[in-house]
Amino acid sequence: MEIFTADFLGSLLSIVVIDLVLAGDNAILIGLAARNLPAGQRKKVILWGTLGAIIIRAIATFAFVYLLKIPGLLLAGGLILLWIAYRLLTDNKEHDVKSGTSMMSAIRTIIIADAVMGLDNVLAVAGAAHGSILLVTLGLLISIPIVVWGSTIILKFIDRYPVIIVIGAAILAWTAAKMIVKEPFLKPYFKEEWITYTFELAAVILVTGIGYFRKKHQSRRKVIEQN
Repeated sequence: MEIFTADFLGSLLSIVVIDLVLAGDNAILIGLAARNLPAGQRKKVILWGTLGAIIIRAIATFAFVYLLKIPGLLLAGGLILLWIAYRLLTDNKEHDVKSGTSMMSAIRTIIIADAVMGLDNVLAVAGAAHGSILLVTLGLLISIPIVVWGSTIILKFIDRYPVIIVIGAAILAWTAAKMIVKEPFLKPYFKEEWITYTFELAAVILVTGIGYFRKKHQSRRKVIEQN
């Protein structure tokens, strides 16, 4: 993929939005894991915990870039991303992260929790990068300040403007659809451009539409239960 082309910039924008929507939520675990430590130790825990988490995420992301070249995995990854996009719209996420009582236990908690919670981010970034190591690297560089400094700001924006979640889910669904249409053994079904674009648009509309109405139904039911 050539640098500064429309495809490159579009993929980079997708990665930025994916990081904003997914990595921001993962960042909360850092504060939760370090909340019981003395103030003087928190900065060190955040620094080393984040560094360890970023290294694990970098290794996983580069691994996914190559794994997605295995026949069938683009389809599997695309289907998983469609589910992640749907869950992003319908889940009420609650963080239950054990707070560390020492620096090492807090750092260990951050690294392990991020490795588990960050799988969606890793798969999404690898899919949006379309095999470009440069895009993966840029995506990781973008995610670092988001994870370390941006979580509180991002979550405030998401609470104030819920449409950000819908946009993020739409981009995830679009990324998933693009992964599926690039699956080698499915190429005969997507020879015509209009079929490809129709499939991608349908994936976005179905995931965001079903997810949005499911979320409204959940909210309505919660209000009824409270009353």
